Amino acid sequence: MATVIEREDDAIVTRAGRRLGGKSTFKRPLRNRLDAHEVIEKGFPGGALIFLSENVALLQQPGAFEKAMGISLRTLQRRKREDSPKRLSLEQSGRAWKFAELLEEAIEVFGNQEDAEAFFNRPALGLNQRLPIDLLSTPAGTELVETHLERLKYGVYA
Repeated sequence: MATVIEREDDAIVTRAGRRLGGKSTFKRPLRNRLDAHEVIEKGFPGGALIFLSENVALLQQPGAFEKAMGISLRTLQRRKREDSPKRLSLEQSGRAWKFAELLEEAIEVFGNQEDAEAFFNRPALGLNQRLPIDLLSTPAGTELVETHLERLKYGVYA
């Protein structure tokens, strides 16, 4: 039974890695949590955040990028102009990873990226009518969103 859970988890890891630019960003495939740990620990290449922001419409909305990533859109725009965007810090890499992972979980729950992104901007009953995107600014809030998605996935709120 644990093998099935690991495989399901590994699929989320692989998709989250692709969400951040995949092999072209990391120069290697991300197949499991240990691979993810190693690239987060080194700090993501700056291109990972740029790739993520360009492929997730939600992150273009005012305040959303800063809540999810902990840096302003202005800082991201400045990084885009650099010839070789600098590496992200461990904390920034961790936040980018967690957002990519949560987005992939939401896509699994809602069936497509558009509905998954909409989830982050809708008040959630299981989160005291808070917007999930607003909770991503802290580790505790991020954990609440993750737990809420798990409950949705397994039909607790159905």
